[in-house]
Amino acid sequence: MNVTIKDVAKAAGVSVATVSRVLNNSATVSVFATEQVNNAIKTLGYNPNFLGRNLRKCETNIILAVIPSTEHAFYSDILRGMQASANENGYDILISTSNSNLVTEMRLLNMVFNRTVDAAVLLGTQLDADTLNDLNGKYNIALCCERVIGADVLTVTVDDNAGAYAAVKNLIDFGHRKIAMISTEGKANSSLDRENGYKKALADNGIEFREEYLFKGSYDYYDGSVAMEKYMSLNDRPTAVFCISDLLAVGAVKKAIRMGLKIGEDISVCGFDNIPVSGMYTPGITTVEQPCYELGRTVVEELLYGIRYNKKTSKHITLNFELISRDSARPLKKQ
Repeated sequence: MNVTIKDVAKAAGVSVATVSRVLNNSATVSVFATEQVNNAIKTLGYNPNFLGRNLRKCETNIILAVIPSTEHAFYSDILRGMQASANENGYDILISTSNSNLVTEMRLLNMVFNRTVDAAVLLGTQLDADTLNDLNGKYNIALCCERVIGADVLTVTVDDNAGAYAAVKNLIDFGHRKIAMISTEGKANSSLDRENGYKKALADNGIEFREEYLFKGSYDYYDGSVAMEKYMSLNDRPTAVFCISDLLAVGAVKKAIRMGLKIGEDISVCGFDNIPVSGMYTPGITTVEQPCYELGRTVVEELLYGIRYNKKTSKHITLNFELISRDSARPLKKQ
């Protein structure tokens, strides 16, 4: 025989509404009534239909995380932080990959539109500001680690401009004035911000920007290798290279070693992100650490606060970075 909520209410001597409030962890129910209901549930063996209840409330307790690629270790700590915050609040994270494809991204967002999930966090997006603003007016949307100019959507990032500035300034303080940069094609604002930080550090220290010292390719470590080969073929070689990601830095370092150069002596290299390989590699790669775990925790905490209290926010939160010094970047040798 199926036990119903009415059977529980009768056995506990309370109303059906009180049983419902206990099941929903409402603070308005007395301790005595809560105990009576829980005892009745245990005695009768009642199993609440949580799926049906969630559907009626239009809640699934699931947040969709859309990442551009599964190939980059950078996302793993962000997702770990998201999952930790979600678990603490009775939620789960559903991870899917867009491959930086707009059609795929919109198809995945259908899960938000049809209430299969309660919210979506985009870790990089192909959507423009107007589309994001329109979606955020109707659904729970957030951006993490990549901002979109003009998007009034909850956004959690690191200060990419300042991080790049600090990395380049560190190289300048080491005596380097011929500093190249390995960046990426496309319109990702993190890349553009890091380029701006690089150029500002040069300008603030009286160093002229040189177009031949800026290489743009993909995020793949192979392009770090291509860039280093190009720089080493110049008549006036750079003495240091700043890369907008650690993967590019690894590619650059590997190529330089194959060319017979000593890292930190013949050429200094700095990355960005502080993914695990940057510390495991020999020599260790100097880099700008993003607080990836905290990025993930923060975006979920803010998103759930808005859902729980119906106070959707469009604030942009910027977390601190840290420059991690290792052997790949050293003071310039005296000529």
